[in-house]
Amino acid sequence: MKSLSILGSTGSIGVSTLDVIRQHPDKLKVVGLAEGHDVNLLAEQIREFRPDIVSVRDEASADRLRELLEDEKPEIHWGIEGAAAVGEAEGADMVVSAIVGAAGLVPTVRAIRAGKDIALANKETLVVAGQLVSDLVREHGVNLLPVDSEHSAIFQSLTGHRQEDVERIILTASGGPFRNTPATELQHVKPEQALKHPQWSMGAKITIDSATLMNKGLEVIEAHWLFDMPADKIGVVVHPQSIIHSMVEYIDGCVMAQLGAPDMRAPIAYALSWPERCESGIKKLDLTAIGTLTFENPDMDRFPALRLAFDALKAGQTYPAVLNAANEIAVAAFLERKIGFTDIPRIVEQTMQAHTPFSPSTLDEYLAADRWGRETAATMTS
Repeated sequence: MKSLSILGSTGSIGVSTLDVIRQHPDKLKVVGLAEGHDVNLLAEQIREFRPDIVSVRDEASADRLRELLEDEKPEIHWGIEGAAAVGEAEGADMVVSAIVGAAGLVPTVRAIRAGKDIALANKETLVVAGQLVSDLVREHGVNLLPVDSEHSAIFQSLTGHRQEDVERIILTASGGPFRNTPATELQHVKPEQALKHPQWSMGAKITIDSATLMNKGLEVIEAHWLFDMPADKIGVVVHPQSIIHSMVEYIDGCVMAQLGAPDMRAPIAYALSWPERCESGIKKLDLTAIGTLTFENPDMDRFPALRLAFDALKAGQTYPAVLNAANEIAVAAFLERKIGFTDIPRIVEQTMQAHTPFSPSTLDEYLAADRWGRETAATMTS
C-alpha cells in the first residue's frame, strides 16, 4: 500500500490523481490533501478519501471547511505553511506536487527535505529553482518522477538506454488553439477563446500558457533539469493530434516515442505505480481510427514565449525564475482583461531585459528573484 499526499487536489491534475487512486483502493491510499480555490470540492474529497491532514488557501477557507465537515474533521491547516505540512505528513510515502505556479515550490522543497518521493506535475518548481531542487533530491535520496505527459513520455523512452547514447529529446506540442491563426489577429484574442484548448482539459493558467506556447517553454526548462540535457539537445515539434507525447532520438538515428490518448490519468498512473504499471482508466488507443499523425516546426516569431524560455535556460542564473514570475503575472492580467494576448510575451521579455541576474544558492534567494519578477511585471500590467 502506497500512501499519498496531494498538493493541488481540487485542480485538474488533483482530480485526475484521485480518480486513479479510486481505481486502486488496495494499492493507493490518501493521507493528505491541499487545495487553493474550491473548499466545497475539497470537503467532498475528504468525505470520500478520509485524509488525516488537509490544507486550504487561507484561514477563512479553513473556517468554511470546518462548517462543511461538521464532525468529520481531519487536521486542518492553511496557506503555504499548511500545504507544506501536508507535503511533510508523516504517513505519506509520495507527494503529488500539482499546485499551479511557483506557489508549489516551497511545499515541494519541504516534502523533499522530509524524504518523500515526488510525483511532479508542478513544472514551475524546476523552472524557478532547478539546481536547488536537483541537489536536494540527490541529498535526500528521493525519487523525482515526472507527471507531465511529455516528460513522462521521455522518462519511459529513456528506460533501458544509456544517457550517453541520447542525441536529443523531442517535446511535442499541440500548438494550442491559435496554431493557424494569422499573427495580425492574435492581438485581438479574448480569454474565452484562449481557454478553448483543442485537445486537453486543463486549468485556466496552463491553458493560456499552452495558447502562447509558454507552457512548452517551461517544459523545455523542466526537461533540462529532469534529464540533465543542455538546451541544444532539447527540441520541440508541433503535433496537433497529441498522440505522441514526446520522443527520444538516439545517436544511431533510432527514435523512441510514447503514444497514448490525451488523458493525464495515464502519466499520473505511471508515476504512482512506478516501476510497475497499473490501470489508469483511459480510453485505449485506436491508431486506425486516428489515421494520420502530423508534425511541424513551432513558429517562434508568432509565439515568442517559446524563444524566451530557451533564452532564459541558456542564460541561466535567475532568468528562468524571472521568466516564470513575469508570465504568471501577465497571464493573470490577461484573464482579468487588463492586457491583450500578445502583451503576455511582451511583458515577460521586458521584465527579463530589466533584470540583473545573480546566481542563487538558497531557497530564499530563488524566492527573491521570483518576487522581483512579479513586482516588475505588475508595473507593466496596470
